[in-house]
Amino acid sequence: MLDLYHNETSVCAAKVRFALEEKGLEWTGRHVDIFAGEQHTPEYRKVNPLEVIPTLVRDGVPIIESTIINEYLDDAFPQVPLKPADAIERARMRLWTKRLDDSVHNATGIVSYSIAYRFFQLVKPKEEVEALLDGIPNPERRERNRDLIDRGLDSRFFAGALKRFERLLSDMEAALKESQWLAGKDLSLADIGFAPYLTRLERLQLSPMWDGLPHLAGWFERIKARPACKRAIADFYNLAPKSKSLLEEKGAESWPRIKVMLKQG
Repeated sequence: MLDLYHNETSVCAAKVRFALEEKGLEWTGRHVDIFAGEQHTPEYRKVNPLEVIPTLVRDGVPIIESTIINEYLDDAFPQVPLKPADAIERARMRLWTKRLDDSVHNATGIVSYSIAYRFFQLVKPKEEVEALLDGIPNPERRERNRDLIDRGLDSRFFAGALKRFERLLSDMEAALKESQWLAGKDLSLADIGFAPYLTRLERLQLSPMWDGLPHLAGWFERIKARPACKRAIADFYNLAPKSKSLLEEKGAESWPRIKVMLKQG
């Protein structure tokens, strides 16, 4: 039995759902309300001491960290392979997924909170927000989130995160000029990993960032056309209407200023 502790809006959870669906595996969802801080509760800490989502539990044994979960799924259920057979392409795949973990995921959190998710917290009593922030075990992340909530696009973290996305999109375009998928000729865990992150940018109304990147745009359309992607990402997006509306509304409001920031470099 496969149980997935996840949330509709989490990019990391989405990439695991995408892998599960591509492999045709049956799984049971266990919802975690990350905006209410349920990932920081003692109950959840028992399955994931890092207090993040997702967590995959197979027959009572938890596996954590989404990149590792997806590699585990491909090792444990090899009948629909999502890692390239070629060793060079497999190394290329892992460079892409490492980049997700090293910088892209952090940049996504910064951009998402600065533009939109901060408004979930701004409507709450200050004491409640402080309690939620105090519950974050990592002190650097705690102070970063406080700055994002308080200052939005003026946060000292925002411009740098935006530049990281500019570099990422350019690098993806260059790779996709050479092959249909990020690591080579076949869909791999690299493509599955990046799909939720490009989807987040699209939901934040930032898709004009790749208007001049035709190979990237074509890749994204191929990704979205896959039935597994629809089931894993688009369908769950529609299950969170408040988040959906917030991302789209605040993204549209922020785009004129972000466009100026991008031109200024």
